[in-house]
Amino acid sequence: MPAGADLRRLLPSVEEVLQRPEVRALEARHGRPLVVREVRGLVEEARAQAAAGDREAVEAVRSELPARLAARLERARSPSLLPLINATGVVVHTNLGRAPLSPSAAAQVARVAAAYCNLEFDVAKGERGQREVHAESRLRALLGSEAVVVVNNNAAAVLLAVNTFAEDREVVVSRSELVEIGGSFRIPDVLRKGGARLREVGTTNRTRIADYRAALGPDTGLILKVHPSNFRIVGFTEAPTREELVALAREAGVPMVEDLGSGLIAPLPGLDEVTVGESLRAGVGVVTFSGDKLLGGPQSGLVAGGAKPLGAMRANPLYRALRVDKMTLAALDAVLASHQAGRAEEEVPTLRMLALPASAVRARAQALAAALAKSCPGLQAAVVDGASAVGGGAAPVTEIPTALVRLVHPVLPAQAMAAALRAGDPPVVARVAGDALLVDLRTVAPEDEDVLLAALVRAGGSAR
Repeated sequence: MPAGADLRRLLPSVEEVLQRPEVRALEARHGRPLVVREVRGLVEEARAQAAAGDREAVEAVRSELPARLAARLERARSPSLLPLINATGVVVHTNLGRAPLSPSAAAQVARVAAAYCNLEFDVAKGERGQREVHAESRLRALLGSEAVVVVNNNAAAVLLAVNTFAEDREVVVSRSELVEIGGSFRIPDVLRKGGARLREVGTTNRTRIADYRAALGPDTGLILKVHPSNFRIVGFTEAPTREELVALAREAGVPMVEDLGSGLIAPLPGLDEVTVGESLRAGVGVVTFSGDKLLGGPQSGLVAGGAKPLGAMRANPLYRALRVDKMTLAALDAVLASHQAGRAEEEVPTLRMLALPASAVRARAQALAAALAKSCPGLQAAVVDGASAVGGGAAPVTEIPTALVRLVHPVLPAQAMAAALRAGDPPVVARVAGDALLVDLRTVAPEDEDVLLAALVRAGGSAR
């Protein structure tokens, strides 16, 4: 076998590759800088294989170089962020982009993104306007709130509130609410980043109003109540009511801030979550929540409350670093319009999925299983009872009854089928339980069912 140096002599130089007609055709399509980069990468990889004495790999590169280059260029040009089909049954799936937008919201984003717009321009007066007017008037009307602030996510909303009211001061919070949510976001960390000092009160399972009262002093900046996200304490527990905390905050002359997490602006059957309106009516002065979870809008952090405290938050220089762009405001405005019109459960995908009865999911599941029996007879498909999840840190103990399509392949393991589905176009993400692949149509749009069927047939036939 030739030595590594001899094998390297079999490889063309980068310039020789670039002069080939088929590579020049790729250059015309993809641009010279990208082609040069990918050719260099291929040649360097082949040289490393040659140095290792891998003659077979070197010969493969020589014979397949144009095809490999074309494939690399396609991958390089492809967008990194891709739409996919969520067949997990987790409605607000944090890893899969949380809430899908309604068609009207997506269309409004496209219109605004592709043109100039009146983001900070008053069309009627012909002068500079305020971006705050967009979407916020709808929020104030929906929530009955004096004022609203929109930032880029709920963590940013909490950070802005803490920095505005408690920089170099103390934030009083129960030990039972010092939670960590997805992405290692910890409440104590955000308080410190906001420039505040944490004052823990109570114990993990029991905190009384007297504990809060004993912690108040000249350095108190605010009292904070935090949504527990996916964390729950059961059994021997105690916590003061929201009204008790509001009364104590007023007595002490400090703001009361409540982080509601996912945020719910109207009750949903079977969902045990406090609504934003309930918190405001209890007297909470500043309420923060997400716009991209149970509201069903784009990623954003929403703050509702009194005009004075929210005015202070808007005047904070940090607000400029946290505010949202025109596309977020466009999507939020369209989603809020659906809520205002009383059509949110029909038009907003997240709410429509949550409200979908198990019987409707079952009918669709049975149709999919029957279609699979015809199109891919080797794949065993059965409809079984199951549970969907709200997701997004909301109602973690709430299981939504659903119907699952349980798939078992005689040869292909469930994990292999799941991998084949993820490798498709579009990718499909499903659940794996033991030796079966589980598909929950609750989180699959009806218009995507034919695409899902084709993907399952391909995955089922990938063992041949």
